[in-house]
Amino acid sequence: MAYTRRSLSAHVHGSTVPHRSVHFVFFAAAFIFMTYQETIDYLYARLPMFTRIGAAAYKKDLHNTIALLNAIGNPQQQFKSIHIAGTNGKGSTSHMLAAIMQTHGYKTGLYTSPHLVDFRERIKINGEWIDANFIIDFTEQIKPVIEAIEPSFFEVTVALAFAWFAQQKVDIAVIETGLGGRLDSTNIITPELSIITNIGWDHMNLLGNTLPEIAAEKAGIIKPGIPAVVGEYLPETKTVFVQQASNCNSSLVFAADAFSIAKVASTPQALSVSLHNNATDETISLTTDLGGLYQQYNLRTVYSSCLALQQAGWPLQLPLIQEALQAVKQRTGLHGRWEVLRTSPLLVLDVAHNVNGMQQVLQQVQYWQQQYSGMQVHIVMGMVRDKDIDHVLTLLPKEYHYYFTQAQLPRALPAPDMQQQAAQHQLHGPAFTQVNDAIAAALQAAQPQDLVLVCGSVFVVGEVDRNRWEML
Repeated sequence: MAYTRRSLSAHVHGSTVPHRSVHFVFFAAAFIFMTYQETIDYLYARLPMFTRIGAAAYKKDLHNTIALLNAIGNPQQQFKSIHIAGTNGKGSTSHMLAAIMQTHGYKTGLYTSPHLVDFRERIKINGEWIDANFIIDFTEQIKPVIEAIEPSFFEVTVALAFAWFAQQKVDIAVIETGLGGRLDSTNIITPELSIITNIGWDHMNLLGNTLPEIAAEKAGIIKPGIPAVVGEYLPETKTVFVQQASNCNSSLVFAADAFSIAKVASTPQALSVSLHNNATDETISLTTDLGGLYQQYNLRTVYSSCLALQQAGWPLQLPLIQEALQAVKQRTGLHGRWEVLRTSPLLVLDVAHNVNGMQQVLQQVQYWQQQYSGMQVHIVMGMVRDKDIDHVLTLLPKEYHYYFTQAQLPRALPAPDMQQQAAQHQLHGPAFTQVNDAIAAALQAAQPQDLVLVCGSVFVVGEVDRNRWEML
């Protein structure tokens, strides 16, 4: 039966948020209404949450997701979608594509994870966070199912996102996988296009100990008859994607084969790339407000995806694609990807947290060292316990200045432990239990021409006090 909750006001960050009526196909029950913060606290406390406890929260099947979506009328069947997986770059790629669809006039949903500061960042429509009261309503109504099947935090969040997109009648939603692909909770959709950005070493304890094994998990988002785009690949992973696409009778494009990167130009706040179409011999230019050099590969994947969407019937136009890419942050609210907070010294935030991501960020750092003679590099760094910390540490130059810190969550490696582990790689520096204390120390030690980079964990970046440090 249709059930509409009575109006209420929720207290969010000290302000009153007006209620919007919501409707679910569900069953009536007696509810005790919570505020937004109480609702989020309930979800955090009641449900296994991967970002807090790690692998113990990972559910290796889709049964709970299917049960949740059945309970609320399978909202994922009510909107079109684009599905994105990959070891790195899937967040940037998701935001770029969302910006492109918005700029073409489509009402565009965007689901990503994790969030940096507020849970609502995970679920957006045209760059606007999900309504706080909808979260309250949804949680109240689905509590009996939560109590019965004990889903994970991520499973509930996926159901919440799909219900919001359906209720708001989005034209299309860009959906980022949480972990892997084949068994990820988002892999319940039948999208217009499946995209895999790249394959690298991450979550080996859950996805596999070889790159082909990891690739097979990511390739699990390729669906029968649905076109697919793969951004970067390795010789040992290419055959995995070819086989999966063949099994599904799906067209497959490798962006790295379709386009060569002819020219790259970078500033701290922007990146320009010329892509050479290897089939037509044409060259197109794209500029994005995401300044990291590594975005050149995501731009290539995004443009290849736009061409695939054109072939699938979406009338995307190059001028609007170019316009959208120049304002990704403005249109979608993306943070934490080579995000510049100040320029003297250069203070940058980046969520790089695994081997591939750190390699890309270090290339960017070395690029800027070449641009500015005498630039010293100060790295504020914290990681979570279940990452390949030793392998990441082997990548870091011994001559950089280090400030070890930790996010405030159980998975975080304590700063003194991080300091001790780094010392085994001849990386030395003080330890700080608070992220912003570490940033303060780094900025105090840095000269105006230096670079201060905050990295190692999404959660470390999420604890940065932007109001305190931002000074472009």
